[in-house]
Amino acid sequence: VAYRETISKEVEIEGKYIRQSGGRGQYGHCFLRLTPLGRGEGYKYINEIKGGAIPQEFIPSVEKGVVEAMEKGVLLGYPVTDVQVALYDGTYHDVDSSDMAFKIAGSIALQEGAKKAGLSLLEPIMKMETTVPDEFMGTVIGDLSSRRGKILGTEKRGNSTIVKANAPLAELSGYATTIRSLTQGRGFFYMEPSHYEEVPNSIVEQMKSKRV
Repeated sequence: VAYRETISKEVEIEGKYIRQSGGRGQYGHCFLRLTPLGRGEGYKYINEIKGGAIPQEFIPSVEKGVVEAMEKGVLLGYPVTDVQVALYDGTYHDVDSSDMAFKIAGSIALQEGAKKAGLSLLEPIMKMETTVPDEFMGTVIGDLSSRRGKILGTEKRGNSTIVKANAPLAELSGYATTIRSLTQGRGFFYMEPSHYEEVPNSIVEQMKSKRV
């Protein structure tokens, strides 16, 4: 299941990567503002650096670190989405600053910021139409509800009823077999991807405990 992670509130966060080990060190230092976007808006990166606080050549390095951290995920290892990242300040060192140092600083800032910004998990929701003989309608609706499905309505067609619902893809494993057994082989369904919704906390906790 293609889960995604997202944030729930705006935060400002500092990312710092400074290493001294004899000779040349490493120095990367940035400030990011993370802002939630609407569902399906993906990712936006904005450069708000003024007055050369970070040299132009290192701006893409910060973004590279941000994108890598987003792809790895923070909460449960799923990609982070629907976030705007603004790079608004930072500092640099004439000798020790490098692409690598700013990339690591960007990555650290994204990870720490996402934790502060109230992470939640998103799951794909399927739009479903299940056609069943009238006498099995109640049973089929009950089964869909037990799969965290939301019944959107029903429509009569001859001696059958079309049950329209949205349900999480994660709960639909083996649904084709279930429908056949619930309707004595006379029911069928159609589904297509619809949108993403937040996973209930209780289920996120179950997923976390399985990973341990």
